[in-house]
Amino acid sequence: MPTRYPTKDGVKWRAVVKINGARVATKMFGTGQEEKRAAIQWENETRKQFLLKETPTGLPDSLQWASKYLEYAEQKYARQTFKEKHAVFKLFFKFTQETRLDRVTPNMAMDYLKEQNKARSGNAANKDRKNLAAAWEWGRKFIDGFPSLQNPFLAVPQFKADKTPRYVPAEADFWKVVGVATGQDRAMLLAFFFLGARRGEVFRLRWEDVDFLAHRVRLGTHKTRNGDMRYDWVPMPETLRDALQDWQKKRPFKTEWVFSCLDDSPSQHHNPGERYRARGRFMKKMCERAGVKPFGFHALRHLHASLLYNEGAELSVVQRQLRHTNPNTTARYLRSLGYEEEHSQKVLAVLEGRGRGKVIPFPQKQNPQSSSSRGSVHSVGTQLPTELKATGA
Repeated sequence: MPTRYPTKDGVKWRAVVKINGARVATKMFGTGQEEKRAAIQWENETRKQFLLKETPTGLPDSLQWASKYLEYAEQKYARQTFKEKHAVFKLFFKFTQETRLDRVTPNMAMDYLKEQNKARSGNAANKDRKNLAAAWEWGRKFIDGFPSLQNPFLAVPQFKADKTPRYVPAEADFWKVVGVATGQDRAMLLAFFFLGARRGEVFRLRWEDVDFLAHRVRLGTHKTRNGDMRYDWVPMPETLRDALQDWQKKRPFKTEWVFSCLDDSPSQHHNPGERYRARGRFMKKMCERAGVKPFGFHALRHLHASLLYNEGAELSVVQRQLRHTNPNTTARYLRSLGYEEEHSQKVLAVLEGRGRGKVIPFPQKQNPQSSSSRGSVHSVGTQLPTELKATGA
């Protein structure tokens, strides 16, 4: 039976077909009773097709694989990650038109990924390769009868990718946006900036997570190896503390959530007083109002990391503040922002200035048979400089 489903374009009818308790097909319809009837008809026809369809090998088909994996991914990952995986399956099935998993070969995977590399980019092809390979490995572990073949997507080598540094807004642009914000919006922007938090971490904040006396905030994330929630305390600067205390007094809904939906939200699928699930157009509108290049919530996490690193914070400090369990993750994070790892700064500290008056000459080896060695000495002296004698170099 179709259900009402919130989308960015409003509440629509979502038709879902399940076979043996597993979701095998989903389709969105418009609003109104006529669209509901169309959704019911589509469900009935699609269910009949699946029940009549036979899989010659007795194996689960491609659509069952995708449906089961996406059902798991919807619970496991963030909404944006789920949408990315859903889009990959849609593109892959449109390209291959293959329903039998045992016919998904490395050659088929190569053809699809080559097409994505050509039509979109090497980055896009590599991302599709990663998502489809992960789905294939999941299917081998958790779907009975899944083909015991090599992962066709891992057999394809990665494509050349031109990775440009992520856009990090200038700090001045951030403060321009803060300047046009008021109330909860201003407090939320400051929370993203000063805490370096992910979107979900800020949206999940409860007042019990804010320790005004100790100047700290507790952030919780599901980005752990097993998906369990992990909490960490991070420092809370005075500017953020004042903004949160002010908002706590003025908030219209006295709930446990630090930031909650208000009555003036234009969204059709929000509940005033409940925590935010998304604020899709908020940052774009705020940036337009401030007259700066648009950036999103996660860009403020990038800005936070950049400021720490540019001010001389060690990699371990940035790692702790971003709450990465592995320092290599922080190093990759900084590289994605256009920075190199810590050692590059040390190399620059040693080499900077060479060639601008700070030159250490090296001795030139003389040829005993050379006439020049008997009659003259080159300007690059044959004697060690004093500073090199002292070091024994």
